[in-house]
Amino acid sequence: MRDAGRLPPGQSLTLKWPVLHQGTVPEFDPQTWDFRVTGLVDRPLRLTWDEFSHLPMTAVTADMHCVTRWSRFDVRWEGVAFSEVMKLISLQPAAKYVMVLAEQGYTANVPLADLLRPTTLFALKHNGEPLPAAHGYPVRLVVPHLYAWKSVKWVRGLEFMTADAPGFWEQNGYNIYGDPFREQRYSV
Repeated sequence: MRDAGRLPPGQSLTLKWPVLHQGTVPEFDPQTWDFRVTGLVDRPLRLTWDEFSHLPMTAVTADMHCVTRWSRFDVRWEGVAFSEVMKLISLQPAAKYVMVLAEQGYTANVPLADLLRPTTLFALKHNGEPLPAAHGYPVRLVVPHLYAWKSVKWVRGLEFMTADAPGFWEQNGYNIYGDPFREQRYSV
C-alpha cells in the first residue's frame, strides 16, 4: 500500500470514519446561516444558505488522512469547488493565505495556493448522502492533501490575509501546514 504512495508514513488504513472535533455539533438553521468572505477582497461577500447551496456543484474522490493516524481511501465528496467561490470575489494581489472560519469560533489557516487546487471543495455530501451533522453538515471544507483538521467542519467563511497566522489547532501545538506525507503533525 505505502509503495503505491497513497498511505502516508505513520498512518493506518480504516474503513470507519471516526468523529473528532472541538466543541459541540452546532445546530443548523437555513434561515440564519450565511457564508462570508472578508479580508483582502475588494468587497466583502455574504451568501445565504439558499444562494450557497445553489452554486454549481462538482464531485471529488480523494483520500483522507487524520493527524490521529487513520486514513481512508477513495472518499467521494460532492459540493462547491473552491474555485466557484473565487469567481464571486475580487481578490487583492497581496492575498496569500486564508483563515477558514467555522462555527463556535473555530479557525484553520491554509495557504491560498493549496485551496486553489482542483480537489479543494466545500462539501455538502459524502459518498452520495448529505454530510452527517457530526462530520460538518451543512458545509465542510475538504483539502485532501493536508491532514483532516484543515478540512474544516461547519464552515461559515473565509478571511483572505497577506501573512500566515495560526488557527485553532495550530495555536495549540499542531503544525502550521499539516502535510501528512511529511508527518507534519505537531509544531515541535
